Amino acid sequence: MVRRFRGEGHHKVDSKGRVSIPASFRRVLEAADPAWSENKAPELVIVYGDHRRRYLECYTIDAASEVDAKIDRMKRGSIERRMLEKLFNGQSLLTTVDDTGRIVLPSKLRQKIDIETEAYFIASGDTFQIWKPETYEEIEEAKTEAWLDEQSEDFDVLTLLDFGGEGG
Repeated sequence: MVRRFRGEGHHKVDSKGRVSIPASFRRVLEAADPAWSENKAPELVIVYGDHRRRYLECYTIDAASEVDAKIDRMKRGSIERRMLEKLFNGQSLLTTVDDTGRIVLPSKLRQKIDIETEAYFIASGDTFQIWKPETYEEIEEAKTEAWLDEQSEDFDVLTLLDFGGEGG
């Protein structure tokens, strides 16, 4: 069974760009890295491509491989495939978690999302995102609150699930 990222957390970023990944996130990275073993650091892919995004999207090795397989099935030479290859493969970083549970966010990535001394991590299923805390509050929390405010008082988010469909 595929493990999912769950939770959120604020973590300090040092002057070299090192930041600790939440411990529960590290377990998912280990489980979803086919090359991982007790004496080897788990790898992950940080996608930073889309200039409109104000966050970094972090993929397990398995999740990145799944996206790569879908890109490979697209028509070679098509603009859609070339754009996905550029945004997902070209504008991404393969990195490892060190033995203290940290990754290094290069200056280019920190500048892209304006991170200086603190990073906000939030789970998103088989990926997780890294945000500047204030940007997350301003953009994503506001979106979520506005959407929920449009729902009825007794709205339950689980009603969005399709219980009658395949596998349900």
